Amino acid sequence: MRVLMPVPDHDFDVTEVAVPWRLLTRAGHEVVFATERAGTRPAADPRLLTGVLFGQLGADDEPKTFYEQLTAAPEFAAALAWSDLDVTDYDGLLLPGGHAPGMRQYLGSAELQEQVRKFWALGRPVGAICHGVLVLARTADPATGRSVLSGRRTTCLPKYMERTAYFATAWRLGRYYRTYPAYVEDEVRAALADPAAQFERGPRELSRRGTGTDDTAAFVVEDGTYLSARWPGDAYLFARRYLDLLARPTDA
Repeated sequence: MRVLMPVPDHDFDVTEVAVPWRLLTRAGHEVVFATERAGTRPAADPRLLTGVLFGQLGADDEPKTFYEQLTAAPEFAAALAWSDLDVTDYDGLLLPGGHAPGMRQYLGSAELQEQVRKFWALGRPVGAICHGVLVLARTADPATGRSVLSGRRTTCLPKYMERTAYFATAWRLGRYYRTYPAYVEDEVRAALADPAAQFERGPRELSRRGTGTDDTAAFVVEDGTYLSARWPGDAYLFARRYLDLLARPTDA
């Protein structure tokens, strides 16, 4: 199957892109990258490769290895333009996250939101992790004027995680961990018809991450053909559950 993964020019999360890409391609699926302009060679947030603060808080070793493999893959250097996409060519859509300033290009793009709206209407698998959920929260259903997430159960980057990372690093990195003035969770909740019933924060976690062999610390929310996750620590479970979604027959 062909899975579309839009990304910004730079600053996306290493783990949230590289882990799904590696697990999907290992399973025999094709991942197609798209950026704002065709031919752009995208790049991850460099701090996540070297360590955000004193060598800590960055990506784990295996996702960094996956990212190194990704940067050598031909599909990574052949990104399509968001405006040129025909979403009917794809069996799935994955929306990764990231929090550094370059993510605003992707999170705030009306052009990308229009393509996401078209894909959402197909009823095919959509996965969003961390800040990637904001793309869906900001995508309006023209029939209702509300977010396409309005009636769905979802998670996203929890406020306590975003706040903790910001307060722990602001003395050195400023607003690096605050992509927007509003917290991601607050904006996603505002997009839901009944946030108390639909938003799932998951178990409280600040450091432990799921791995390729252990999902103990990971959490995802599945609602029909929509799958969401909170942060890089959920990426392996998120990718495996997304593979399950792709394997299910759909009406579209």
